[in-house]
Amino acid sequence: MVTVISLGGSIVAPEGVDEEFLKGFAALIREFLEGDKGRKFIFVTGGGGPARAWQNAYRNVASALAWNGVEPVVPDEADWIGVMATRLNAQLVKAVFGPYCGEPVVINPTEAGAFTGRVLVAAGWKPGFSSDYDATLLAEKFGAKTVVNLSNIEKVYTDDPRKNPDAKPVDSISWKEFRAITGDEWAPGKNVPFDPVASRHAEQTGITVICAAGKDLPNLKKLLSGAPFTGTTIS
Repeated sequence: MVTVISLGGSIVAPEGVDEEFLKGFAALIREFLEGDKGRKFIFVTGGGGPARAWQNAYRNVASALAWNGVEPVVPDEADWIGVMATRLNAQLVKAVFGPYCGEPVVINPTEAGAFTGRVLVAAGWKPGFSSDYDATLLAEKFGAKTVVNLSNIEKVYTDDPRKNPDAKPVDSISWKEFRAITGDEWAPGKNVPFDPVASRHAEQTGITVICAAGKDLPNLKKLLSGAPFTGTTIS
């Protein structure tokens, strides 16, 4: 059994690295690995605080320079900066899982081969989408029907709660309804519960996504055990 987790950068490295979260997360995953020898995990890391900080620095500096009337900020350049941040976080997560993770960090999900260890760690691939899309590609490749999306939000809302005070959290939502909320376009650093490009692919391939608060480890334990949990199921 392969479980794919899109591990949001906002919980691995919201600003600096959250060491306490990583300790607790690794200990929880080890429980499952030792309790079920047939279980495997794929973790796909986001960029988090480093991605936002470096992208903002690029935007500020490039805008100030304004090279002879040329568009100062190039979206692909901002995306590449975010991709590199995901790779830094991925290398850290791989190192944390030590003997369970024998393969190098996957940076191109279309070229990922069968992994011999119990844990495989992947990072961002290229501009045009977030690491959520890589998670859906790996789920499809390894036969996982569900992607667990861990971030700093507990549930998906009917609208952006920062802009609409009437937005309500939901336990389940269809892909059509979800995509109506988040839109279909990707922009570097876009802040949505699940990347629009990844959402489109998940809908097309019949993958279910569960959004839950990553730092609520007792809830994550319930989710991974098949028990009732707090979160939003998108299908």
